[in-house]
Amino acid sequence: MREMIGGCLCGQVRYSANADPGSVFVCHCENCQKQTGTAFAVFVVIAKSAISTQGLLKTFHDKGDSGQPVERSFCPECGSPIVFDAAGIPGLTFIYAGTLDDTSWLDPKVHVYCDSKERWTPISEGSQKFAKCYTPT
Repeated sequence: MREMIGGCLCGQVRYSANADPGSVFVCHCENCQKQTGTAFAVFVVIAKSAISTQGLLKTFHDKGDSGQPVERSFCPECGSPIVFDAAGIPGLTFIYAGTLDDTSWLDPKVHVYCDSKERWTPISEGSQKFAKCYTPT
């Protein structure tokens, strides 16, 4: 089991999780690009029951391309995205990897929504690429 600890830029939101990550992936969808203000978001997928959050989160209610609800939770003070939850994938939560205190172990090899990937964003050889989404485990 891996202990994951992290938080937002201003420090008002902190979280911890003891879980084996099911997946680490890069999302190139346009909504993640807009939320992060860059070309992609990197996520660590864990069981939703494994994460404990301290501090107030604000949630933006979005929709996935499936039409199902997606909840994007962030710090209301500094705007750092912390987690996102998709109704179509119950029981899992997606931690924004950039909020982890220790990212040294991350090695994402799965890329989703490559159809909307910025042309100047390289994907390393040996990575799995999906035009749209896939269901992480």
